[in-house]
Amino acid sequence: MHAKDILIDGYGRIQEEVHAVVDGLGPDDLNTRPAPDANSIAWLVWHLARVQDDHVADAFDLDQVWLAQDWEKRFGLGLQRQDIGYGHSAAKVAKVRVESADLLTGYYDAVHEQTLGVLRGLAAKDLERIVDERWDPPVSLGARLVSVLSDDLQHVGQAAYLRGLLQSAAA
Repeated sequence: MHAKDILIDGYGRIQEEVHAVVDGLGPDDLNTRPAPDANSIAWLVWHLARVQDDHVADAFDLDQVWLAQDWEKRFGLGLQRQDIGYGHSAAKVAKVRVESADLLTGYYDAVHEQTLGVLRGLAAKDLERIVDERWDPPVSLGARLVSVLSDDLQHVGQAAYLRGLLQSAAA
């Protein structure tokens, strides 16, 4: 198995988990925050998609799906156009509300397609390319892709945990 195949598999697992975590949930469950400063399932899934979209687009010099395909307008969140959720206050988290799981999965699937498109074309040497010199040591493409994969899996895991809490409380 080549490195790109491992990455494709890993990002495919994120997509599976995103769909599983929101499947069958309505607006109340998607937007519920278990505490005033906590994140909702909608925020967690939106954020992981925004991070992947932002970071992959930047690493490959592509337009973000969020802007290029008008997802920013479809969501209508009232946030800055480039906002990815990093460091959000409780007030900004509260702005991320959705009326359907389809909006979240639709956006994530569009981001996933762009990600798969660039991953399929990778050669092993591409993973060594420096994509961010703001860090010491500078960040390679391989490190960035693994970092996004890790971050996304953590956030979808948090969303799954929250879904379990909500389902337990409803039982």
